Amino acid sequence: CSPGTNKPVLTLFTKKPCPLCDEAKEVLEPYKRRFILQEVDITLPENSAWYDRYKYDIPVFHLNGKFLMKHRVDIQKFEDRLAKLELQS
Repeated sequence: CSPGTNKPVLTLFTKKPCPLCDEAKEVLEPYKRRFILQEVDITLPENSAWYDRYKYDIPVFHLNGKFLMKHRVDIQKFEDRLAKLELQS
């Protein structure tokens, strides 16, 4: 199995405009080789369930499908969780 195929997926629940989301992405920039960023626009009709859940909380991050953090990036928490996932794969 080639390296990089088992990268954790970081899902960012966002909408336009979202200055906090832009800020969060900047904070995560140094780590971007270690995960796959997937953005979910909660304003799209197919994402209405996420909209109902997170409309007042974005940005919200899930790591490999599990809730991780919201509003701001908690680098310590993110690093800990990311390192754990890297050890498992």
